[in-house]
Amino acid sequence: MPSMKPNTLEPMIECILNPFISAEREAPDFASVEQVKAVKIFHQSLPGYVSTPLVKLSECAARLGIDALMVKDESQRFGLKAFKVLGASYAIAKEIQQQLGLDDEETNFDAIAAHSSALKSLTFVTATDGNHGRAVAWCAEQFGCKAVVFMPKGTSQFRLEAIRSHGARAEITELNYDETVLFSAQQAKKNAWVLLQDSSWEGYKTVPKHIMQGYFSLVSEFEDQTMAWPTHVLAQAGVGSFAASIFSYFLASPKPTPKLILVEPTGAACYFNSIHIGDGKPHLTKELNTMMAGLSCGQPSILAWDIIKSNCDVFVVCQDQVAIKGMQLLANPASNDAVVISGESGAVPVGLVDEVCTNQKYSLVKERLKFDSGSKILVFSTEGDTDPKVYKQLVKL
Repeated sequence: MPSMKPNTLEPMIECILNPFISAEREAPDFASVEQVKAVKIFHQSLPGYVSTPLVKLSECAARLGIDALMVKDESQRFGLKAFKVLGASYAIAKEIQQQLGLDDEETNFDAIAAHSSALKSLTFVTATDGNHGRAVAWCAEQFGCKAVVFMPKGTSQFRLEAIRSHGARAEITELNYDETVLFSAQQAKKNAWVLLQDSSWEGYKTVPKHIMQGYFSLVSEFEDQTMAWPTHVLAQAGVGSFAASIFSYFLASPKPTPKLILVEPTGAACYFNSIHIGDGKPHLTKELNTMMAGLSCGQPSILAWDIIKSNCDVFVVCQDQVAIKGMQLLANPASNDAVVISGESGAVPVGLVDEVCTNQKYSLVKERLKFDSGSKILVFSTEGDTDPKVYKQLVKL
């Protein structure tokens, strides 16, 4: 059950270099220039689509002794306050295309919506801590489908009601996140629903692959917004689909590959723990204890695992205080820097960068991450105040 009480045990931040990194890193087959363009065209067809802001925290970067700190702010995405809708919408569209026998050229909102009578019979089901489920519910609402969402124990009532507001059937289970995923898969099979999960396992890879492709728009928007190219990219991991997608985009680019850094909560570090075991295989982290609900996952996605294990430079874990620090820094920026409303799972990379650059006891971590005066660091604030009450408590508004 996710805890609202930050873990106060030391150390707050740990990191390990990746012993399994490939000598010749490469993007997976599903990440290509053509695929990025196809995803971009699809997202631009959605009603209300606009790019989310890229915020450059120049004052903060100067204070930290780095060249740039760039934050992709997902708090405004379709009014849902999280990036997850990019993956869910593209995956749902691809599933509808397959279910209705549509051509690739018809993978756009208007072409799909034209089949409204057939869409009414489709039901999508998923497990979620909140953001992904709300995205699935919103997408089903837009396309005229049905959605069923199961949530792990400890989920806030606000997140539950946010999902129900889009017409979905949603309930909180007595199971943890990974058990809820299994339950959702069982319900999909039992009721002939379409499972739309952002994790993957043997026999279930197509939908998660489409979700990961949907996330490409985060970086294609970034490229449209600036000429700057990062030297470092930090990406948060729950099951790992988001981070693997972001890393894949940069690996597929003809531009120099940035240093790829995975960030996890100490209390839900399924990648860090698996790498630390040393056998090169993903392992289940059974006990989860973090307030970062969006990252509270114990089982790596196997699609994401293969990408991250072969290509990530450094694995970093930090305790909840680091996320809180990031939230507070973004809510109360220095001087001329813009305010960014960022939730626990979204703000943790900023808290991490600040702590590593300002706290001497993390000099070894800083050395391993290679943060210096030339560093151009890109992070993704993956969510806004998806639970406003918790957000206000943590940033002390």
